[in-house]
Amino acid sequence: MSAPSGPLLDAVRWQGRIFSGGWVRGSGGEYDSVEPATGHVLARVGAASAADVHPAAEKARRAQQDWAALPYDQRARVLRKAARLFEDHGDELDEWLVRESGATRPFARFQTGAVAAEECHEAAALAAHPYGELLRSNQPRLSMARRVPAGIVGVIAPFNAPVILSIRAIAPALALGNAVLVKPDPRTAVCGGVALARVFEEAGLPDGLFHLLPGGADVGAALVEDPLVRVIAFTGSTRAGRKVAAAAGERLKRVHLELGGNSALVVLDDVDVEQAVSVGAFGSFNHSGQICMATSRHLVAARIAGDYAAALAEHAARLPVGDPARTDAAVGPIIDAGQRDHIHEIVTSSVDAGAKLATGGTYEGLFYSPTVLTDVPLTAPAYAQEIFGPVAPVVPFSTVDEAVRLAGGTGYGLSLGILTRDVAHGLALAERIPSGLVHVNDQTVNDEALAPFGGVGESGTGSRHGGAQANLDAFTETQWVTVRGELPRYPF
Repeated sequence: MSAPSGPLLDAVRWQGRIFSGGWVRGSGGEYDSVEPATGHVLARVGAASAADVHPAAEKARRAQQDWAALPYDQRARVLRKAARLFEDHGDELDEWLVRESGATRPFARFQTGAVAAEECHEAAALAAHPYGELLRSNQPRLSMARRVPAGIVGVIAPFNAPVILSIRAIAPALALGNAVLVKPDPRTAVCGGVALARVFEEAGLPDGLFHLLPGGADVGAALVEDPLVRVIAFTGSTRAGRKVAAAAGERLKRVHLELGGNSALVVLDDVDVEQAVSVGAFGSFNHSGQICMATSRHLVAARIAGDYAAALAEHAARLPVGDPARTDAAVGPIIDAGQRDHIHEIVTSSVDAGAKLATGGTYEGLFYSPTVLTDVPLTAPAYAQEIFGPVAPVVPFSTVDEAVRLAGGTGYGLSLGILTRDVAHGLALAERIPSGLVHVNDQTVNDEALAPFGGVGESGTGSRHGGAQANLDAFTETQWVTVRGELPRYPF
């Protein structure tokens, strides 16, 4: 099967290459974009190097000043057109997500239609949002606080949901008058980089405001260190996030971190087990578990834990695994062999530590079978670490207090699900467990453009995107302004 084609990306393709346009920096040569399901080369991509970052930032600084000076409705118009382009070219963009990132078609469509388009619509409205407040003053003057663009925003996004995890920073940053430098994961540089650049180019975004830097950790480090880049929006592992935070702190630079997760689904004993298992299976196995919010631990009331684990294993065993571009697979490939081996090491080490394999634990190529573990020791890697794969550890609890200790005992605090017929009890339980996101009677993977998003503890620095206030806080600076009608008299 040839690489995906369509009018949006064919404009920059020729004989399988993705050429560097005005928004792409690429002095690092070229590399292959590979389809994980088959190993086929989809395109040749221009790679950035660390040396490309500062020239891009300089060009972005010049363009950003004119962009910020435009009337808000002109910026909003670009964002609205970008939303329409995500909708109109959804099939083409979805195909790249399926082929390059290994997403199933429903997950690809969720990224482009349900999230990317909506993020642009919300950002268009954000451009018109009140951006200041009048303040009282004890002097005869007008006193106010207003929001001004931060300037240049660096966006560093991972491979797993490359459109969502880029656009939720790009769209509001642009709407508020900033320029953006985007470093996608090199494994998803087309669907998570070139595609976004093309959307905004077609939407009429002026030249110089969007720069694409497909590259490795050295490019990300240069982006964090560049003095012209004032805000960093980073999504990735907790280990990498610590390094980003340290480098940004040395430079007194604001950084928004959305990091790893080890999210718990707490299942109380008043639920319908079969229905609860369906919810839990989706949370663990959607996109092969390669989601930061994935349900990584199933904490189940002891009275129903055995039935729950058995039913979850049955669900996992019958999920179709395969190439999402050519089959109706519910579970697609792992992104690469390194990630697959990491998942398998966690599973085998956990079994060696005493966990029992209820189903799964095998792979063929990059396709890892949905896996359920029971009798999992709390010290086992599958319980204590972020897995980032289709693995569901089931751990029983005897009391609600024990469930609270287990759910909040890993240091992570991204997302939490609580399943119970007693909604008030679920809300009360949620107040006792540190988590940036809580979903009573749903699994842990949820996202909406207008909702604040972010984790606590080792999962990040709190809500940093989503909703007008969080986005204003993320991508603007507060400036105090006073105005007098006449010059004051001083005793000097």
